[in-house]
Amino acid sequence: MQRRQFLQHGTQAALASTLLPLAAAAAPVSSAPATADSKPAVAAAPFALSELTIADLQAQLSSGKATSRSLCQQYLARIAAIDKAGPGLNAIIELNPDALGIADGLDKERKAGKLRGPLHGIPVLIKDNIDTGDKMQTTAGALALAGHHAAHDSFVAKQLRAAGAIILGKTNLSEWANFRSTHSASGWSSRGGQTHNPYVIDRTPSGSSAGSGSAASASLCAVAVGTETNGSIVSPSSVNGLVGLKPTVGLVSRTGIIPISATQDTAGPMARCVRDAALLLGALAGPDPADAVTVSASNPAKAADYTRLLRPDALKGQKLGVEKGHLTSQTAGGELLRQAVAVLKAQGATMVEVDVRTATQPIGEAEFDVLLYEFKDGVNKYLANTKAPVKTLADVIAFNKANAAKAMPFFQQETLELAEKTDGLTAEKYTTALRKVVDISRQALDAALKTDGGLAGIVAITTGPAACIDLVNGEYNTGPGYSGAAAMAGYPHLTLPMGYVHGLPIGLSIVGGPYKEAEILGLGYAYEQATKHRKAPEFKAVIG
Repeated sequence: MQRRQFLQHGTQAALASTLLPLAAAAAPVSSAPATADSKPAVAAAPFALSELTIADLQAQLSSGKATSRSLCQQYLARIAAIDKAGPGLNAIIELNPDALGIADGLDKERKAGKLRGPLHGIPVLIKDNIDTGDKMQTTAGALALAGHHAAHDSFVAKQLRAAGAIILGKTNLSEWANFRSTHSASGWSSRGGQTHNPYVIDRTPSGSSAGSGSAASASLCAVAVGTETNGSIVSPSSVNGLVGLKPTVGLVSRTGIIPISATQDTAGPMARCVRDAALLLGALAGPDPADAVTVSASNPAKAADYTRLLRPDALKGQKLGVEKGHLTSQTAGGELLRQAVAVLKAQGATMVEVDVRTATQPIGEAEFDVLLYEFKDGVNKYLANTKAPVKTLADVIAFNKANAAKAMPFFQQETLELAEKTDGLTAEKYTTALRKVVDISRQALDAALKTDGGLAGIVAITTGPAACIDLVNGEYNTGPGYSGAAAMAGYPHLTLPMGYVHGLPIGLSIVGGPYKEAEILGLGYAYEQATKHRKAPEFKAVIG
């Protein structure tokens, strides 16, 4: 979920400016400004798999230079060296004890001539709110769920295994996907502690998919899976220099994922390049009878090839919208967006201004109301069908109160308590708010996408540069962001690197119409190939 825009009841703020949370940490992080003589973070040793794509790894596997086991071993060594030691990213909450055995089985299949697809033998990491029916826990980062082992794989985990991917482990997240408190901190959970940004260690990894963002950026895996309600794929992707895609709600099943919102939740890919994101999306997508939205007659995208439109000239002849308020923004992100627009034009695109932000302002607090109602309903249903030590949201709240020193050392659980007070999905307050959110957000985006005869997508600043981790002063705004409208409408939202401010990445957003993932991936690929903005992180201690 996008950090505090719901928690502060401000949809207008969500669209006008993304509020980047300042991650809380198990040990306080200094809020002192960087100085020229600041010490660098512990340097990470050179890593043979750094920045390698899925195609690069498959080439090593095909040639015999590497095996799936050896790839896993190299990533595990990398995790030991820089996640738990060295710079101390703390992006991984748990490793899969069966990973090497799974790799051996996939190596045998390869030797026998059986290849499951482009992810065969590729190590991936998934967020700790996604069920795996194995030895790993699924906890949403909450101590209240510690020890919970899912009885079955989530649909996402099943899809990954069927594609031949190796689930190497699970990533840390903002606890309860950042839907616990009005003062929650991105990348902190009571079970996992604080995750850090690999570009500058004292900076937030952002969003609730913080661990997936930090891990994929630091080459702790080939690709990672995140989840989003509003901003929690695209924001951590932006500040960690990644390509992230929030798919159309309905493209990827939510079965077996600890929920916030039945109308906005989705899982999606986080990768270092557009092609890898497209390949991972192809593995994740598919109809699931247990999640009715994925088998809707209106869903045309079943088992699609999301790489089919990845061409360097994909921008030629396209017409794109650009969010007016972002284009004129006098922030560092605004300057990068103006540079991006110049590149898009040079690649053959025509640009027109749109104003989705103003059109969605009437939503006001309705989105937060929807999430409160849906969170209680969804979490209670999820917990009722598990062997978790807590069975209801009320049980979670009681556990946190009884274990406050460990469960709530930095911030409280006001959002959980507000959700517990809701009175069911038949309540008029909920149904009215839901209609308002869906109708206004979709009408705003649909109208914008129809501008001037029709647009292939809308571009904007994904979010500002990563804020400092600061337990004393809390969260603060670093610039405009653009997750809200696409999240509320359920439309696809792609982000990819647009440039850097003092070494901190900022992403370019491309929002499209429903089930237009292949199209916006194509646009992003052409921009990526024209700019090559992605740079590996250097694990600096501070800016300066």
